[in-house]
Amino acid sequence: MALPGLGILLAHILPLTLIFTASTARDWIAFGVLFLIISFAIGGGLHRYFAHRAFRTSRSFQFVVALLAGAFFGDPVGFAGKHRLHHRYADTDRDLHSPRQGLWHCWVGHLLDERCAEEEILGAARDWARYPELMWLHRYFFLPGLATVAVVYLIGGYSMLAAGYALSWCLMAVHAPAAVNYFCHRGGSRRFDTRDDSTNRPVLGLLLFGEGWHNNHHRHPGLARAGLRWFEVDGLYCMLKALSWLGLIWDLRQPPAGASATEDGAGQLTEEY
Repeated sequence: MALPGLGILLAHILPLTLIFTASTARDWIAFGVLFLIISFAIGGGLHRYFAHRAFRTSRSFQFVVALLAGAFFGDPVGFAGKHRLHHRYADTDRDLHSPRQGLWHCWVGHLLDERCAEEEILGAARDWARYPELMWLHRYFFLPGLATVAVVYLIGGYSMLAAGYALSWCLMAVHAPAAVNYFCHRGGSRRFDTRDDSTNRPVLGLLLFGEGWHNNHHRHPGLARAGLRWFEVDGLYCMLKALSWLGLIWDLRQPPAGASATEDGAGQLTEEY
């Protein structure tokens, strides 16, 4: 897994070079814009839509979301398959990134060490594997990212690539998911008595647009929202609601009656995703 490791290393080195090179306000505007786009592409697109089918959309907008995801993280088929396997085997020996396997593996090692076969991944994402355009992205997962890097460089040069793309990518595509994988399965509060170690982390819930309400999510994985109470701010759900008002997505899956209760019998969704 030398190439993914090299890419992650290079993406961390580029922002550090900004100490010695100049950057402009335009570079940091690009950082803010790409930060939000990556947050939606991963959290709202890959996680809530492709992994858990939390809402419905047209095939054309589905492909737009898939391209965004490919530009900043990975292909929808691969992500959906792996993430569903994580839920299926959460915090067991077969989990892909449990803190029980150590900090390094949970944080970044699982990105470099493929533990499940292609057949198993595709088997967990059979619903998406029937779309030729998504399977094309699965086979050529590196193309959207390379194209995005080239576009950012052509627009803003090296400094925008380092500040706008690489820094936002490191924060939201590497460390934000890693923080959820680690801290939200190790300590924190547990509203629901799930079969795994998932917990809610309010700070991550705020910083990561709702992804830190992880115990809620593991109890009700197919919902369009992870924040179940009024004080559990869920920025991704706000983004999804805005898209639904525009008519781009619809049928956002809502919490069942009693889903915000603290006891375990609060209408758990029975669907795998």
